[in-house]
Amino acid sequence: MRKNIVAGNWKMNTTLPEGLQLAKEVNDALKGVDAKCDVIICVPFTHLASINGVIDKNRLGLGAENCADHVSGAYTGEVSAPMVASTGATYVILGHSERRQYYGETSETLKEKVKLALANGLTPIFCIGEVLEEREAGKHFEVVKTQIEDALFDLSAEDFSKLILAYEPVWAIGTGKTATDDQAQEIHAYIRSVIEGKYGKEVAENTSILYGGSCKPSNAKALFAKPDVDGGLIGGAALKADSFMGIVEAF
Repeated sequence: MRKNIVAGNWKMNTTLPEGLQLAKEVNDALKGVDAKCDVIICVPFTHLASINGVIDKNRLGLGAENCADHVSGAYTGEVSAPMVASTGATYVILGHSERRQYYGETSETLKEKVKLALANGLTPIFCIGEVLEEREAGKHFEVVKTQIEDALFDLSAEDFSKLILAYEPVWAIGTGKTATDDQAQEIHAYIRSVIEGKYGKEVAENTSILYGGSCKPSNAKALFAKPDVDGGLIGGAALKADSFMGIVEAF
């Protein structure tokens, strides 16, 4: 059975003291809750090792927001998958729309990042999704299919089954717009069909697919009620423990 998951993506927010405080608040809030989902926080590189020391990893997963497409070497400013793993983190977000848009990440680059993440025991949360122009042109199915095929379909079924996917309608990130429950279900079901076409029904049925576009406590319950929406990749609402927990409790 696939897992329900709520993962927070802090993006470029919080100083280290602020991040430690937020992580402790989320960790403490989970003590009193019978969470019906796995809960993960993905935080800036600078925070990983410190946060790893203050959370209960049985209760709260820890991830990075990115990793490099090389193991080591003369790549100033980059952080490799082995470095991320050495902090105690066990997840990494890859292919986020902001990385694709602002830093020119391609499917070829992401293919390498996914392989290195898996080789170092990290679970990739792999992001896919279309921009507004592509949605309006009716190309959203084509776009997500190509993103999955080009970056992930070289993987064995065993390795693919270690991934978490996150669908991001890029037009809904930080805009306050949200895909309707039915729009989310439609494309999540399509994504699952693409996986089934390559790896078969069992792998497809066991792949968690998260929704990542302005998910908040007020709309999480309706989104998560859809059969192919297995949770959320949460941006702004993950920066306050109470709003993040409101989404966790939507399950």
